[in-house]
Amino acid sequence: MDFMLEEEMIDLITFCLQNPDSPQVAEKKARIVEIGNELFADGGVDAFENMFFALENRIKEEIGKDPRPFRALWNGHTEQWKY
Repeated sequence: MDFMLEEEMIDLITFCLQNPDSPQVAEKKARIVEIGNELFADGGVDAFENMFFALENRIKEEIGKDPRPFRALWNGHTEQWKY
């Protein structure tokens, strides 16, 4: 399941980074929040860290943009995750 979520997250964040003015960005961000809820329920902050490590490396390599601002979409689950 994590692999499928990782691929979906890459697609969502890549879209948002490449199309920041698209009306679909809000919908994509809402799905990123949903995925965060699933990840946190399954593995806590470690799941967040693992996911974003993979996302950051792959997205930076593939499109040359930084996905780190999207980490803030998962704020509020725990004091350990503040971005």
